[in-house]
Parts: sequence; C-alpha cells; structure tokens
Amino acid sequence: MALKIENYAMIGDCKTAAMVGHNGSIDWLCLPRFDSAACFAALLGDAENGRWLIAPKDEPIETLRRYRAGTLVLETEFRTKGGSATLIDFMVPADRAELVRIVVGGQGRVEFRAEFVARFNYGETVPWVTRLNDGGISAIAGPERLVLRAAAALHGEDLKTVSEFAVEAGASIPFVLSYGPSFQDPLAAIDAFDALKRTEAFWRGWSDRCPEVGPWTELVKRSLIALKALTYAPTGGIIAAPTTSLPELIGGIRNWDYRFCWLRDATFTLLALMHLGYYDEARAWRDWLLRTVAGSPEQVQIVYGVGGERWLPELTVPWLAGYERSSPVRIGNAAYQQLQLDVLGEVADAMFQARKGGIGLTERGRALQPLMLNYLTSAWREADQGIWEVRGERQHFVHSKVMAWVAFDRAAKEFAAEGPIQAARHWRAVADEIHADVCERGFDRELESFVQAYGSKRLDAGLLLMPLVGFLPATDPRVRNTVRAIEKRLLVKDEFVLRYERANPGDGLPPGEGAFLACSFWLVDNYILQGRYLEARKLFDRLLSRCNDVGLLAEEYDPFAGRMLGNFPQAYSHVGLICCALNLTRGTCPAGERAEPQRPAMRPIA
Repeated sequence: MALKIENYAMIGDCKTAAMVGHNGSIDWLCLPRFDSAACFAALLGDAENGRWLIAPKDEPIETLRRYRAGTLVLETEFRTKGGSATLIDFMVPADRAELVRIVVGGQGRVEFRAEFVARFNYGETVPWVTRLNDGGISAIAGPERLVLRAAAALHGEDLKTVSEFAVEAGASIPFVLSYGPSFQDPLAAIDAFDALKRTEAFWRGWSDRCPEVGPWTELVKRSLIALKALTYAPTGGIIAAPTTSLPELIGGIRNWDYRFCWLRDATFTLLALMHLGYYDEARAWRDWLLRTVAGSPEQVQIVYGVGGERWLPELTVPWLAGYERSSPVRIGNAAYQQLQLDVLGEVADAMFQARKGGIGLTERGRALQPLMLNYLTSAWREADQGIWEVRGERQHFVHSKVMAWVAFDRAAKEFAAEGPIQAARHWRAVADEIHADVCERGFDRELESFVQAYGSKRLDAGLLLMPLVGFLPATDPRVRNTVRAIEKRLLVKDEFVLRYERANPGDGLPPGEGAFLACSFWLVDNYILQGRYLEARKLFDRLLSRCNDVGLLAEEYDPFAGRMLGNFPQAYSHVGLICCALNLTRGTCPAGERAEPQRPAMRPIA
C-alpha cells in the first residue's frame, strides 16, 4: 500500500532531492538534477520501479522522525521489540552527487534488511550491476552509473542488491551512494561521518542567519531550509517542488510536473528571502530571473527549466501506474507554451521589490524593463490562460489584468523617484486605464464582488492578491465584499480555500481537487490587513497544524480525507507560511491577541 504524501520527508543537496518514507524507503530520486530522469520511481509505481529501503526486519512498534536542528539531515528512529536504532539520511551539498545513510544503534539489538533497487529512466531500465574491488557495487545503464558502498555485506537477489545486518547500541553502519558518468572511473569513496559533519555545518551555517520571527521562528526556519533545498545552486533558480504527478485528486488526472521554475513565484519568494536577510539568495534568484527572461517580451514564458531551459515538452510515462493509480504520470509541462500575462507584472514587481531592498538592477534588467512595458501596453487587453494555467479557452482573467496594472504602477513609482517625469506620467496613465477597466468590467454589481474573469459569475482565490499587491486597500468595500464572497463560496471544511469553484471549474479539466494551501495563506494576509486578527491567527494556526511531522507542506490539502495532495514539498506553500508569520510579527496584531501558536508536534507515525 502506498504511503501518504505526508509520510515522506525531503533530503537534498541544492541540485536535486530525494523523498524518504517513514518506513525507511527512498522512493523518489532524480540525478543529477531535479528534472533529470528518476533512478528511484516507486513513488509513482511500485518497488520494482526503483527504491532504496533500509528498515528493521521486524515491524517497528513505533517510528519517530525529526530533522536535526537547523539542517536537512533526517533522523528516523525505529523502536522494535529487540531495541531501537536510528537511520540518518542526508545528501552532501558538494560538486559531486552523494547520498549517505547511516544506521546507528540505540538500545538492545535490531536486525535490519536493506534492498537497493536501481531502475534508471523513471523506473524502466534495469542496470548492469558488477562488484567493485572495494566491495561496493556499480550499477550502469547507458551514460549513468550509481555506486553503492556499505559497511555491511551486499549480495544480489532477484535483480536487487540486498543486505542483512544487525546493529547494537553505539554501533554505526554507513551506506554511501554516488552518481557519475558510466564512461568515467567510479568516484572515490568518501568518509560518511566526515560528510555528515560537513553537511550539518553547511545547513547550520546557513539557517542560523534566520532572524527571530516571534513564536514562529523554528517553523519559518524550516520553511526557509525547504526553499534553500529547492534551489538549484548552480543557477539560483527555485523549483516549485521536487516531484512530478502527485495528484490534486486521488485517482484523477490533475497530475503535473513541478520540477521547474515558475516566474509567478518570483515576487513572494524574493520578499520572503529579503525580509529574512538572505540577500545572496535573493540576488541569485534575481539574476536567474533576468538571464532567463531576457530577449523578446513576446517570448517570455511562465515556467523554465532550472538552468533557464525554454523547451519543456509534456510527455507521459506509460509504464508507471501513478501515485495510488492516479494517471497519467507526466514529464515536462505544457504550460510553458501558454500565454499568462500576469507573469510580466510579477517580473516587474520582483525587480521593483529587489531595488527597494537594496539589490540594484543589472544592465540587463534596466534594458528589459521598457521592452516589457511597451509590449504590455497593448497585450494587457488580450485574453490569456491565467494564474491557474487553465487548459480550456482563454479568458480575460481579472488577476492577469491586476498584475498588468502592477507592472505599470511600479514603473510609474520608479520613474517618479528617479525620472524622467514624462515617463512616470505615461506609465501612470496606463496603470490608471487598467485600474478603471478592472473596476468596471471585473466587478459584478449583482454579486457585489470581483469575479474570476470579465463576464463571469465564478469566484477565484487569486482575487485575494488584489490588496496584497496594492491594487485596492484591504478595507475598500469592494475588497471586503469579495473576501466575504470567497468565504461563502470557496471555503471548505476547516476554512481551507479552494482556488475556484470545483463543481464547475471551467478550466478544461474534470472537476475535483483539494484546497490550495497558498490561497489559504493569502486569506490570512487579508484578515491581517482588515484588522481581523483573531480570525487570521485561527486560520494560520490551523494551517500550521497541517504541516507533517517534520514541518513540510504539499501543494494542496484535502480537509475531508485529512491528507495532503499535490506535489511535495511545495515552495509556494512555504513562502506563504513565511510571509504570514512575518506579517503577524510586524506589530500589526495587538499584543493581547498573540497567543502561543500551535506547532506541528513531533508525533509518532502509525
């Protein structure tokens, strides 16, 4: 039976990441990059599609997990009838790709079994396995090689490499997996314990810079570490999630590849990093952004590869059944071909916020800005596919128009401060024209609410961003009424927020999905801006309680089934957590309403 999405934890090296189940099985790993083909793909199939299990031979009485403080080093403690032992998992942030697993004895004696099932090309290709002179094994398929070295004996069994060993109190059994080209000699062995020290020092040296964020400091730090782990260090790009095709509805077809970089995340990610003092990461993200979108504004995409790649063809993997039979499994994302005009506003806002934060524009950025604005001067009138990347007909989405306004509003403010004043007046005039158009055509007087698209009666949680980007004050009666309408029609059990009405989504796909967690964080921010502090705290605490046992969030949550949905962990969800925590500690909330938050407990896993 498949593990629930929340039963996984992430380890990574800032180039790729692995999904580690609470049962000691690594069920997803792409090497050497986030978007490379997986060599362990059991997450989307079964054990025969590749996994690496290290677990007690007897069913544990209890299993506990935690990250070592301030790090991405995962500890899974197994308690059995014979004793207890801890499995330490981490990837080494270095030029070479190394995944280390160390079994450490706690009490008594625990017998373990390890099963290493390498399957290249998303679980399809069985490698050629040979034994190395040092006792390790080499698994080769085409250009790729995995090398596994262990302090325990390894042997072949039914196209698997297995090991059976026992660990007693104080003993440690290390396993090291290395990745490299098959046409070169295997990488030299590393010392697992030295690698552990270096990895802990790397993460603590980075996370210790996180400032105090009231009572949410540790949760914010954990979210920051997740964002750092989702960063492709060579370029600075930040991916949406390290997985593909984890479903938004169990058994459904809303299964997408999120191992790429969305421009839409730029502004909120930059703000989160800058407000917490991580200017180097913010600057790297800014530089990735400018390198990636530079060129003709008409060719700006909404999503790119981690290196800035533009061609992301969407394919299906027929030999993988999908997570809990949710098919198809998709590789690549056809949304790269969509027209989503809001991203130009998000790019403009990201550059504006970077300058406000003291990160000046590069020459490329200064040259790009007028080109984008000139293109958007006419393009904002077009219909597009919008923030939710609908696969139906293009519409005049209100959020897209609002973000076009953002582009011209920020330009007007910049030129008003730095000149020439004629340019500031010109961009302000365009911004005012868009503003008037949205207020006239995007507001439904019968509903007394803004709507998803011109002429539509549907609501959309993207409307919650209007006061967050400054389009209208949160106290404006039209915004208040829109929030009330969203509360009435888009809130589901426990007040989680849907992206839009799922009974008739009008997005070209069958209905049905969970509550989109980022939207729920946006509602928290709206409550704060409207002075509804107790409601903000109540919803924020509820969101925090949905973090899994190691503090991670997926894209969506099903409050009826009580489980996570969508790709995991999701950068946008963690950005939302960080931004809400910052807003709640900026002095906006009266001191008497700042009770201790509910923290996700370090609880046993059934």
